[in-house]
Amino acid sequence: MSAVDRWLQALRRWPQVLRFACVGAAAAATHLLAVAAWVGWGGLAPLVANVLAFLVAFAVSYGGHALLTFAPAQGRHGWAAAGRYFLVASLSFTANELLYAAALRWLPWHYLASLLLVLLVVAVGTFALAKFWAFRAPATA
Repeated sequence: MSAVDRWLQALRRWPQVLRFACVGAAAAATHLLAVAAWVGWGGLAPLVANVLAFLVAFAVSYGGHALLTFAPAQGRHGWAAAGRYFLVASLSFTANELLYAAALRWLPWHYLASLLLVLLVVAVGTFALAKFWAFRAPATA
């Protein structure tokens, strides 16, 4: 067994909500860093950078949740789950983008602080939809 397999086995013993939070934190960090890079170095508007960052962070999020949060041994992976999770992530991102636009307009905060707040708020709904729909175990006949 490889070191990565042992590491994944150890992490899978953690409570599911903690695994979700860890994967979500990795995806959120990816998202924040991508936005910061595209705004700071690429000169993109924050809302445009946010769209691109969503696509990058989706890969981190789906991969982490499929491998760790909602373990493959439970039959919660594959193209069907990926499609459902992309829909969940897209709905979450729509809420993210709308809330982020509102925060940028009405909160006197730095754009990254506003984004962090929005990501935390949206994560609650994302967990519920991912757990009970996107990564649900297949129905048995």
